Order: sequence, then structure tokens, then C-alpha cells
Amino acid sequence: MIRPEYFIEKLKEYGIDCFAGVPDSLLKNICAYITDHCDAYHNIITANEGAAVGLAAGHYIATGKPACVYMQNSGEGNIINPLASLTDPEVYNIPVLLLIGWRGKPGVHDEPQHVKQGKITTGLLNTMGINFDVLSKEEDKAENQIAKAAKALQNKEVYALVIEKDTFEEYKLQNVEKNDLTMSREEAIQTVAAALGEKDCIVSTTGMISRELFEYRTQMRQGHERDFLTVGSMGHASQIALGIALEKQDRRVWCFDGDGATIMHMGSMAIVAQKSPKNFIHVVFNNGAHDSVGGQPTVGLTIDFPRIARAVGYSHTYSVSTKGDLADVLNEIKIQDGLSLLEVKVKRGNRKDLGRPTTTPVQNKEALMKFLQD
Repeated sequence: MIRPEYFIEKLKEYGIDCFAGVPDSLLKNICAYITDHCDAYHNIITANEGAAVGLAAGHYIATGKPACVYMQNSGEGNIINPLASLTDPEVYNIPVLLLIGWRGKPGVHDEPQHVKQGKITTGLLNTMGINFDVLSKEEDKAENQIAKAAKALQNKEVYALVIEKDTFEEYKLQNVEKNDLTMSREEAIQTVAAALGEKDCIVSTTGMISRELFEYRTQMRQGHERDFLTVGSMGHASQIALGIALEKQDRRVWCFDGDGATIMHMGSMAIVAQKSPKNFIHVVFNNGAHDSVGGQPTVGLTIDFPRIARAVGYSHTYSVSTKGDLADVLNEIKIQDGLSLLEVKVKRGNRKDLGRPTTTPVQNKEALMKFLQD
């Protein structure tokens, strides 16, 4: 395996000292190293992957040096537009090094949401005319690949290094931002889910939130037909929930969102507010971290979600950080009409023995559709 220190220092030898992107589980060791060893102006965890490409373009325009954009392969969809209409040789001709975690690689077992992405990871790069290497796990071979990438960047090309599982040696984040929050996300999810009415349904976002909701239903020996687990398409849970809420106005629709997912496509909040469904409750579980992919920080705990929600037109907004306050607010929400946002501030982390959904995405979808028709 490759030492994170070795890899980053090799990039810096070629003038690549600025990093931006969205953390990935396959890149968590390298992302943690970057976080600990780069200043805040040279490691920017962006709202989404496309924004990272834009930031890399700005860095190049200002310095003449290419930046490195890191992401999971699910983020390739977010970078297609800026790669085709910004960095492309036929437009501005700006070099960028892409570091792409290869979830769902063919032949390697992975979760359902990663299978399709794994199949098309390299094909999308080919379609966009981006040359790439699958980074070797041996440092001497990786050094030659980095040199090859650097030469392409000197020629003002976008170049990608595709990263397989267990490419980098373990490195744990040292500079972890701590807070004094005491309520766990799982505890908060259980509290909210227990307060739902019989006709209510939930759309839960990508990662731990959906896993913890599924686990709660299992523990309570309840069915899963009232929940849509958005196992992929990070940042779009609120729009799925909006689509349901507009057509099922006799039901309350709860969106269980995360801070990172909400930030990724925050403009969606304005669309929810513009449609203003009275049966929509937007719950943001905010721990200030990308918990599912290594605990890299978000700006979640430094911004005011309720104020943002009010500014775009949400009728009711709340922010709580204790189980008692959460219970009180839930009682209030249940007796009022109007679009609501509830921010629940929670501590980082999750149970190590947390399970994964045992139903397929198709089974999950069909069960919810049947529940909504009953």
C-alpha cells in the first residue's frame, strides 16, 4: 500500500499543493492526511464535486498551478458539466488532477448504489476524453504514474488517478473538531421516527441516516414500507420528498437529511419553499461531518440552517440539541400546518456494529409505493 505522506509529497514535488473535493471512504486516509497537513486555503471540502472543479480552475487562473480534486466515483456526474464547459481544451483549457475512489469496481462486492457507478467509472472518463491510470498499490509504480499525470498536467490536460480499495495505508485524522453535543444521531432518528403518524412516510438521505433508520425499524419489529432509503444520489432526498408531498397532500412527508447532503445541493431548499407544501417536514441531522466517509468536517455547525430556511420561505423553523427539546418541538410540529425545517444538532460517530439495509432498493421502492396507495 501507499503511504499518504509519500503520495502527497510526490504531488507537491510537481507543484500540486492545493486540494478540493468531497471525501470518500476509499480516500479517507489520504483525505485525513491532507486535512492535517494543509492549511484552510489549500484543502477545501466543497459543497459538491462540480464546485471543486470550479475552485481548482480559479486556483490555476490565480497561480498557474493545477489543483487536485478528490471524490468518490459517484461524484463524476457532478463534474461532467464543468469538465466539458470549463476546463476542456476547447473552452478554457485548464489542467486538473482528479483523484477518484472506485466504489463498485466490477468483480468487487459493494452496496447496490455503487454497482452501476463502478461499471461506468472509467467509461465516463473515456467519454469525456480524460486520460487516466488506476493507481498502483506499490509506491515505485505509483511514482511513475504520478510523473505521467504531472506531464499531462503540464500539457494543460485534465488527468485522473482512479483509486481502488486498500490503496493507501491507514492514517487517522488527528485534528478532529470537537463539540459538546451529547445526543447521538441514532437516538435523534429514533425519537423522530417514533413520533410519526400512521400515514406519515420518510425519505431518508444517503449514508448513516438511512442505515440507522432501517436498523430502528428492525429493532422495533416494524416494516420498512413507510421509508424511502435514498442510498445514492447524495443531496437529492429533499426533492424526492417534495415530489411525494405534492402528490400526497393527505400525508405528512418527512425528509431525514444530513448537513453534508443539505449543503451539497442547498438550492433545493428554495424550490421546496417556493412550492411550500404544508405536509413537508425537513429534518436536518447536523453533526458537522461527513460521517459515512471518515468524519471529514462540513461547515454544518458554523452556519444557521433555520435562518437560511426562513430566508428562502420556510414557514416554521427550529433548532434543538437535546432529546427533551426535540420531543417538545415534535409535539408542536404535529399540531401545526406549514412547511417546517427542524435542525437537530448531534454528536459525531455511529455504532461500530451498525447494520445495512437487507432489502434491495427496488423492494424498498415498491413497498413504499404500495403503502402510499393504500
